[in-house]
Amino acid sequence: MKAPRRLIRSTMGSSAGHTFILLFLLAAAIITLFPIYMAVLNSLKSDGEMLNQVLAWPSSVTFANYADAYEKIDFMRSFVNTVVVTLIGVTGIVVFASMAGYKMSRTPGKLSRFLFSLFVLSSLIPFHSILITLVKIAKELKVQGTTYGLGFIYIGLGVALAIFLYHGFVKSIPRDLDEAAVMDGCGELRLYATIIFPLLLPITATVAILNALWMWNDFLLPLLMLTNSDYYTLLISTNMLFGEYNNDWSAILASLVLTMLPILAVYLVLQKYILSGIAEGAIKG
Repeated sequence: MKAPRRLIRSTMGSSAGHTFILLFLLAAAIITLFPIYMAVLNSLKSDGEMLNQVLAWPSSVTFANYADAYEKIDFMRSFVNTVVVTLIGVTGIVVFASMAGYKMSRTPGKLSRFLFSLFVLSSLIPFHSILITLVKIAKELKVQGTTYGLGFIYIGLGVALAIFLYHGFVKSIPRDLDEAAVMDGCGELRLYATIIFPLLLPITATVAILNALWMWNDFLLPLLMLTNSDYYTLLISTNMLFGEYNNDWSAILASLVLTMLPILAVYLVLQKYILSGIAEGAIKG
């Protein structure tokens, strides 16, 4: 009789554990999605209704706020600027980090270990501790105030973590592929471009989406680096809607929703690669 009782207690404990985890994840999802829900909900209201009835459903749905926000933040210009910055940053990180991670993983030695450790340790430095120095260097190099300059800065800041992920992921690729390609007369650059890089798709998708989310939603660095309104990103343009004495909340919320939609679509397309890529890269690293 003891064995069935133990089995029942074990089953009940497992069921309670699963229920607790499910409730915890549900609460976390609600806390995470509630601000987005509030932004979408209130962006469909008139200004007066939003201020007086924040939690209520709109009495009449209006999309005028989106048209207003589209004009006030010059959406297409800001959107193009944000896309340019993100493309430069993500492309640079993927290219440099994948090449460096592959090379250091395939050539073990003191130099490779030292460089890899240096990259990993640099990713632990708090961003705010180098902020003033970074702004001064950008100003001296004449890259402050431009989208391409901001993209290059993102490359420097994001490449360390990407190298860590690529370095670990490359270890899962058999060395026999390298040896077979070399025997067929394939050079090192061609080997990387035609054989290794296509196999890095899962971790490349992970690196790309994580960095794209960071760059698209970043506010502090563009605020410091972009001094010309012609190069403002979406979030910086939205910030201009905040006034000293008056805030256009209807346009602000609509602008935030417009800013969120493109990167949300990209995330939904690539999200299946994120967990698998991080797990494989981190474990094998």
